[in-house]
Amino acid sequence: MSSNDIVKYITQEFVKYIDTPKNERKKRMKRRGSTHWFGMIPLALRMVFRKKKAKDME
Repeated sequence: MSSNDIVKYITQEFVKYIDTPKNERKKRMKRRGSTHWFGMIPLALRMVFRKKKAKDME
């Protein structure tokens, strides 16, 4: 892919995002969650903190 193709794709996706209504965008974000945007790191951190919290309660 050339740099022009990449810029064109990013521009198209941005315009598509802006054209969708705000409430529909919020629905999509809730459905995707943080794992979609940041990978497994948020999930791993949640698991670690839950594990620590469970140990502290014992």
